[in-house]
Amino acid sequence: MRQRTSSRPKPTVGAGRPQATSALDAGLRLLGRRAHSQVELRRKLDRRGYTPDQTEAALSRLIELGYLDDRSFAEGLVRRRGAIRGPLALSAELAARGVDRAHADQALAGFDAEAQLAAATRLAERLYARKPQAGYRDMLNAVGPKLMRRGFSTNVVRAACRAALPGTED
Repeated sequence: MRQRTSSRPKPTVGAGRPQATSALDAGLRLLGRRAHSQVELRRKLDRRGYTPDQTEAALSRLIELGYLDDRSFAEGLVRRRGAIRGPLALSAELAARGVDRAHADQALAGFDAEAQLAAATRLAERLYARKPQAGYRDMLNAVGPKLMRRGFSTNVVRAACRAALPGTED
């Protein structure tokens, strides 16, 4: 089998040809688009062909300037995605993005049980509106797995289905 090659030439850094922009400039441009974790930014700079020394120097400077902070990145992600994801899915997403477990746990601590229930109830209402079910059991069977795949616990799923179904009370 032939291996695919890209038509774009791979940038070479340091070993002869000067880089048009520094790793710090590239990092600032990437952070200007959206927040990144340290691991994400390191991967992207490495992919762009910067040497490990250049990447580490750029990351250190960005941390020093306050532009790169895993704790604030984790808190922002939980705040944004908490409306559609439960704490289990958010924890997995933060781990996949390379956020330290301590920072992830700290960010998820702000996502309390009331906020989880409110987010799950909104999702359950939206999913229920697409295809109304006859009763609580039918709704739980139809909507429950979808909420659980989004990272909500079983107790939150049950309470959200109960709250979203018209005519039921706690």
